[in-house]
Parts: sequence; structure tokens; C-alpha cells
Amino acid sequence: MDITELILDDHREQRRLFAILEQIDPKDVDVLAAIWERLAAFLELHAQAEEEIFYPELLRVGISARRTRRVEDETLDAIGDHNDIRDAVGEVARHKVGSPEWFAAVAAANTANGDHMAEEEREGLTDFRRLAGLGERHRLAVEFAAYEARHYAGVRPVDKDPEGYVEAVEEQSATWSKGSLGIGPMR
Repeated sequence: MDITELILDDHREQRRLFAILEQIDPKDVDVLAAIWERLAAFLELHAQAEEEIFYPELLRVGISARRTRRVEDETLDAIGDHNDIRDAVGEVARHKVGSPEWFAAVAAANTANGDHMAEEEREGLTDFRRLAGLGERHRLAVEFAAYEARHYAGVRPVDKDPEGYVEAVEEQSATWSKGSLGIGPMR
């Protein structure tokens, strides 16, 4: 088991749920609402799990490998993307389910999420596979799976300041810059 694979599995499920929404008759509002509710909750749960588990570790291994600027930029961008996705999900809620405006808002959420996933798959996940060993990726996969299982009913969406997020994670371990990295997630 590898955290990067679990994240990719979540991405595939998100794409599948968006595709299902595109194929349902606009008059089937109960079905549309049920699938959207599931997808909206899943998008937030996935973002929170990444913010709690994946991105702190990407920063840690990147700093250890002297790729600080790159992993900081990737993390800043990802947290900003998560905020954009949260905003897009919030916009969907402003429209009547099944209306043209609702479908347009769902499409905008799909675009924001798709752009984020593509970038994350190209950059953050690739870098993490290069910088973190399989044992570390396995340990984090267990933690990631447990986090999502514990919060299966959803989590409360909260926008984060990307720069404040990176600063807080980096401050959790002042020893990073001194080369004395601990093993395990920074909490």
C-alpha cells in the first residue's frame, strides 16, 4: 500500500462521480442531489486528508532533500486549489439541483478539481515517490486510509491561508533546517 496510490484511487473516484452526474437526466433531482452530496463530501474529506497527512510529509521530505522551494510552491498551490474547490462546491449549493445553473456550477467544480488533480499527479505525487521510501509511503497510506475511514460521514470545509499553512507545518519542526529530521508525520 502506498499513499500516492490511495490519492490516485480517490482521484479516479472523483472523476467517476463527476462523470455519473453528467449522464443523469436533469429531472432526476433526487438522484443528482444524492450523488452530488456524496461527491461534495468526498472532495472535502480528500482535501482534508491530504492537508493533514500528505502535504506535511511532502514538505518534510522535500526540505530534507534540499528541494524546499519546489515543495513549498507545490504545497502553496495545492492548498490554494483546495480553497478554490471548496468555493466551487459552495457555488453549486446556491442553485436549484438539476437547473442549467446548477450543472454549470458542477462543471466549474469539476474543472477546478480536475486542474488540481492533474497538477498534483504531475508534481506533488511524483516528487513524493522520488523522495520518500516505500516504507514511509506505506505508513502514510495506513494513516490516510484510517483518516478517511474515521471521517467517512464528511468533515467541515475550512479555507486555509496557503502561506500560513506552509509556515505552520514548517514551524512544527524547527530541526528541519538543522538536518535532524524525525521520522513520522508532523502533528
